[in-house]
Amino acid sequence: MQKLTDAQIQENLKQLDGWEYIDGAIETTFEFKDFKDAFSVMTRIAFECEKQNHHPDWSNVYNKLNIRLNTHDANGITENDITLAHTIEEIITSE
Repeated sequence: MQKLTDAQIQENLKQLDGWEYIDGAIETTFEFKDFKDAFSVMTRIAFECEKQNHHPDWSNVYNKLNIRLNTHDANGITENDITLAHTIEEIITSE
């Protein structure tokens, strides 16, 4: 998988609401009603991550979910990260 250029990353981020390019990864934070809602969405995202064989660095504190994506093998952002970010957005907007 080939690493995207900074320009390619910025162009892709225009299509992802609330995502930022920070220190070699794309990141976002979502806020939910409560822990149960946050965990429910995390579970749905986890199944999609398994399907795509691409896994986020993420953390959850009560109703907040922080997600950080990059491709370790490429040492940066690849199409896998952009695809997973779009999938996560679809899950979030379907809630």
